[in-house]
Amino acid sequence: MHKLLISFQARVAGLLAWMPRPVRRALLWAAVAAPLGLLAFTLALVPFTPSISDIRKAKSELPAQLMSADNKLLAEYRWANREWMELHQISPNVVNALIATEDHRFYDHFGLDWRRTASSVVLTLRGDPQGGSTITQQLARNLFPEEIGRSRTLTRKLKEAITALKIEASYTKDEILETYLNTVPFLYNAVGIEMAARTYFDKSADKLNVLESATLIGMLKGTAYYNPVLNPERAQARRNTVLAQMVKRGKLDQKQLEALQKRPLRVNFERQTEVMGPAPHFALQLRKQLIAWADSNGYNLYSDGLVIRTTIDSRLQAIANQAVARQGRQLQGVADAAWSQRNGWGPQSDLVQALVRESAEYRAAVDKGETPEDAQTALLADTAFMHKLRAEKTRVQAGFLAQDPVTGHVLAWVGSRDFAQDPFDHVQAARRQPGSTFKPFVYGAAFANGASPDDTLMDSAVEIPLGGGRVWRPTDGKPPSDEPMTLADGLAFSKNTITAQVMQQVGPARVAEVARALGVRQSPLEAVPSLALGTSPVTLKEMITAYSSIVNLGRYVEPVMITRIEDRHGKVLETFAASTPEVVFDGRAAQTLRNTMRGGVDRGTGAAIRSRYGIEADVAGKTGTTQDNTDGWFILMSPRVVAGAWAGFNDGRITLRSDYWGQGARSALPMVGEFMQQAIRTRVVNGQERFVDEFTDAVPPPTDGSLGSMREWLRGLFRSDPQTPAAPRPGTDGLPPVTRDPVPAVAPPVPAEERVGG
Repeated sequence: MHKLLISFQARVAGLLAWMPRPVRRALLWAAVAAPLGLLAFTLALVPFTPSISDIRKAKSELPAQLMSADNKLLAEYRWANREWMELHQISPNVVNALIATEDHRFYDHFGLDWRRTASSVVLTLRGDPQGGSTITQQLARNLFPEEIGRSRTLTRKLKEAITALKIEASYTKDEILETYLNTVPFLYNAVGIEMAARTYFDKSADKLNVLESATLIGMLKGTAYYNPVLNPERAQARRNTVLAQMVKRGKLDQKQLEALQKRPLRVNFERQTEVMGPAPHFALQLRKQLIAWADSNGYNLYSDGLVIRTTIDSRLQAIANQAVARQGRQLQGVADAAWSQRNGWGPQSDLVQALVRESAEYRAAVDKGETPEDAQTALLADTAFMHKLRAEKTRVQAGFLAQDPVTGHVLAWVGSRDFAQDPFDHVQAARRQPGSTFKPFVYGAAFANGASPDDTLMDSAVEIPLGGGRVWRPTDGKPPSDEPMTLADGLAFSKNTITAQVMQQVGPARVAEVARALGVRQSPLEAVPSLALGTSPVTLKEMITAYSSIVNLGRYVEPVMITRIEDRHGKVLETFAASTPEVVFDGRAAQTLRNTMRGGVDRGTGAAIRSRYGIEADVAGKTGTTQDNTDGWFILMSPRVVAGAWAGFNDGRITLRSDYWGQGARSALPMVGEFMQQAIRTRVVNGQERFVDEFTDAVPPPTDGSLGSMREWLRGLFRSDPQTPAAPRPGTDGLPPVTRDPVPAVAPPVPAEERVGG
């Protein structure tokens, strides 16, 4: 290096000797001005680099904690998937390999190694690019990638140098090493030496031997290029270079080198998944809201140790997780049988061929020049690909939500069967046809207009003109009975023929208005007759909120997920007030609807709540099934808990292909049934609490003059004489039977699980 500098000085002196004096003078002035200009530019960059407080905060970062209402940890909001290890918890082999390879004068400089920088410049000019960054400079990039950047510019290098000096002023040398080793990325969602040790060698960082340590430190020059999983030969060569550096710097005995370099990598790879806790979809939904709050209030969600108190009850969340997992496994067995190689999953299937053409593998093959026909044929013959495609497409999914209808507190939230496999949220993000769970809004509109649950309609074929020569003919699973049926039975047994007639009277626009008022406020609703059977897609969260409004007798309460935010010391930073109930629907009509919906579980399509799960509490509910059993729904209401579930597939073309299992009463109801059964059994939910009737007078609610008196219209349909009402059905005295016995004394209409359209 000394000879190179002397040679460089001689060449400069020679050039200056033959230059004219004015040129030499200009160059001298430039030589003086350039350093001054660089100094001024450097000082100007100081305000644009991380402050000392930011640097200290990064060292002691505390992720925000998401806590349940019963003070259990639900999740932590971290920068990355890492676990912080103190320096003494990390193998000395790691530290020795790091210093020997990346910065052997680490303990001798103050953040910048001028000798290494000068050497790097000279070697780069000679065509051999070399990095000159110290460990401290690398740490600056790792901690503040946005502020410093990674482009090869003078500005970036100056920012990096300034930040490195600040880091040296804030940390001890051991703290710098500890922070560096805990923040460096290692691919595969692993950040920091502890997660790297688990990922590549299935052990903790304190157990790493010299070969394993050298392998991981060797990756730092280029994690993808020296990836020991995909590029084992490169990784081994780089590991051996690190071992040689350790010998050169006195960290390893020369006698060991040759034997160690011959050893294989012996990687024990296991991808690390980020632990999201018992309510991952709930935590993810809150993240954006919490980041916005933190930004507007001067806090950092990932480092300031905030404590967020939520409404989730960890006990109910655990019960919900278990119920969804159990029913998911049951339904998956049905799906696997329905879509086996012998039952429709094969190259001859039009649907399977369409799924292949929609795959990323098919698009990649076509992009490489294969013809569409050849690409499809090759993939259909690829056993591994077809197995993977079937597993992905026929994986049963589910969503579950429980909410306190009085306070709006979200009590349990399960967005899918497995967050790691499917992070898509089927509670708030997925919009699916609700099927017959939408019918209560039709009957609610009728009750608000003066109808009564004991009013009757004929269960017969219905034809509803749609205009333009089109006719809608809604049907049920079986032919109509051609007998009169009360509205209460029509709702309990989910009769499409009855519901369609009620919709025809109240009008689709009014039904859509009722649904929006009660809680279906984000999803667009198409005001057409088939809306009565749930043809407009909605979210599970919207439906749970709307049913909560029914329990609240027409009062809408905005769902609440956070109660307060505290700092790391327990000081309350903000309290989130409970939602104020908003009267959105006639209270008497809502009370009538809620009480009528008891029939759905007492004797109707949701009777398994009583017969199978033995739930004797005061509850009401509704099942839902869409066309071809694509979606299964069930929502159950109790005085302080409204719980609902959806079951289906991400791709609506895939179904359980079973008229038995596809029904909401058998796909979705078991999740809610098990949840409520266990919640009551463990006394988390009070099974003795009953619905309260606020309206005890016999005065009917006011009617809508524009539609006329629906009660009179309904009663008039079956009068043989204007003064003589039709005879009541035998054994009912004209009233809908109300009983907790799932098998009533008088045989009810055959339960027909509902269908959309027909």
